[in-house]
Amino acid sequence: MKRSKKEVLDADFAAARAGVLDVAAFLDRVDRGEGEADFRYHALMDVLPLLSASGPGRVRAILEALSYRDDTVPETAAAKAACGAPNLSK
Repeated sequence: MKRSKKEVLDADFAAARAGVLDVAAFLDRVDRGEGEADFRYHALMDVLPLLSASGPGRVRAILEALSYRDDTVPETAAAKAACGAPNLSK
């Protein structure tokens, strides 16, 4: 059974609010930091407008925008772990 918009808001609003506040706090910490932000900051800033897009598909669009698009691991990779955003500045 599909839930109503009100039911979804009643159940999940507090968690969504916390998530938005967490992102805002993260961005404030980055802005207070010294030096220049790297590609991850810019990638995150680029996807923020997708949050206000209408209709379904936000998660997929954001995940694809923040995903590495190549099957090969760059030789310059510092670790095997993903960094969370493609470095398009290369």
